[in-house]
Amino acid sequence: MSRFALHRLIPLLALWLLPTTLLAEDDRLIEAVQGFLYAEAQALGDEIMVEVHPPSARLPACEAPEPFLPRSGETVMGRVSVGVRCGEDGRQVRYLQAEIGVIGAYPVLATDIEAGTTLRAEHLETRNGNLAELPQRAILEADALVGKLATRPLRAGEALQEHQVRERPLVERNQRVTVEARGDAFRVSREGRALEPGAMGDEVRVRFGSRETLTAVVSGDATLSVDF
Repeated sequence: MSRFALHRLIPLLALWLLPTTLLAEDDRLIEAVQGFLYAEAQALGDEIMVEVHPPSARLPACEAPEPFLPRSGETVMGRVSVGVRCGEDGRQVRYLQAEIGVIGAYPVLATDIEAGTTLRAEHLETRNGNLAELPQRAILEADALVGKLATRPLRAGEALQEHQVRERPLVERNQRVTVEARGDAFRVSREGRALEPGAMGDEVRVRFGSRETLTAVVSGDATLSVDF
């Protein structure tokens, strides 16, 4: 090969090798993010599927990638954003988009129910599917549904969402209730009338006589407490 031909070939080889090198670097970055997301989502279901979208812009190589979640405590499911710190000092940060599917079990209604129905275990059955395809606020644990009240009519086969159920009131408006005042060395109870309904842990105003009122915390059926 002549010197002239070699001189022209070297730049062409460089252009050919450059995309290959960058592609390998992208692969390493994506593999690091995939591994991180798989570990984060592993406890959510029986099967995890992770697809990481490559960087949209050609960026410098990410040395020693350290993936992280921009929002602490975020549920790693569906479409998520992942941050990656690059370099030994981690000063370079870039962000990638990923899709995470989680195959697992979730409760659905086994029968139609009317508004105001208290959910029991026999109202529910288990179904398997991609949890990422459920509504954003779907309830994934049957135990979190049993004992709740349906806020609207619901149909069999539905995955239940947070706004479709509420805690069962333990105190009703105008109900006679017992209020316990508790301290380190005493406990005193007094009867009054609830001015509003409340579920476990709710604060409810209670009237004693014609004028005296106080706010107490629902602690049981027709029972509230005040701590001193």
